[in-house]
Order: sequence, then C-alpha cells, then structure tokens
Amino acid sequence: MNNVEKGDMGEKLAAEYLRERGYTIIEQNFSVRSGEIDIIAETENTLVFAEVKLRYSKTYGFPRESVGFQKQSKIRRCAQKYISDNNLHSRNCRFDVIEVLMNSGRAQITHLPDAF
Repeated sequence: MNNVEKGDMGEKLAAEYLRERGYTIIEQNFSVRSGEIDIIAETENTLVFAEVKLRYSKTYGFPRESVGFQKQSKIRRCAQKYISDNNLHSRNCRFDVIEVLMNSGRAQITHLPDAF
C-alpha cells in the first residue's frame, strides 16, 4: 500500500469515526495552493478542521507528533481561505487532530479536539 492509499484509508476511518459521534462531514480533502485540510466537519454549531495522521507503529512517535508548527500554519491558512470563500466569518471554529494507529489490522483512533 502506497502513502496515498494509506492516507485515504486513514481519512476514511476518521470520517466514519466522526459520523458515528454525530458530526456532519462537510468536505474532505479541501485543497488550495497553500495546502490541504483532510476533513471539514460540523458539530454543535462549530466548524471543525481536522488533520488525520495514520501510522503503523510508534517507532517514530505518536502520529499526532507529526503535526508541528509548519503543518499547523498551513492548515490555518487553508481554513482562512475556506472561511472566506464560504462567508463563514461568524462561525465558531476549532482545529482537531485525529490519529489512527494500526495494530494487527485494527485501527485505534484517538481524537484530539482543539489540538492547536
């Protein structure tokens, strides 16, 4: 499985996880010149911009640890573009990280609301 397929699988699992918890998925893989947002969802009148990270081991740390300052900045810029394009300036927003750790073919999902 290549990295694109792994990313797609992680995003699919994360979207299912959110739906099961009452979130409405608005868009997946929102892309602009400055970057991409994996999942844009809504819950309780809050827009959620979620970054999904999938790993098969913790050899290089938890998946969440790879969402550093540069990645956060890119996601914020993308979110600003989405908000501006859709005239959503008055909406509550937050940035979540959803980590998917695969263990023996099973996904362990950890959702970190308001991660940054």
